[in-house]
Amino acid sequence: MAILPTPHPLAGRPQVREAEVTALPELQMARWPRHDGSCPEGPGAEVRNLTQLFQLIALGRTTVIISESAATDLRRDLAAVPASDARPVTTVIAWPPQSRSRAVADLVRVATRL
Repeated sequence: MAILPTPHPLAGRPQVREAEVTALPELQMARWPRHDGSCPEGPGAEVRNLTQLFQLIALGRTTVIISESAATDLRRDLAAVPASDARPVTTVIAWPPQSRSRAVADLVRVATRL
């Protein structure tokens, strides 16, 4: 899903292509930190969490293509538009083998049913 500010012209479309979103001069793609904490070089805003990301998108400073699950229950000033050619996302759940957390066990049980 492409996440855009609601006033943006692409926000009202039924779908977009990834190249249309990445080519927007006014909304550079957000940059997430690497494992070492540094962000890749580039013009887009550095972000650390979804709250920060969504605020920057609403302000018209950045955009992102993100998994559909992250686009649920968006703020009213943001629009989620399907990116027809976006790469599929694989979600992985990992936990230590000695974990006895009921919450983790419940999460894994639900995830494996889906």
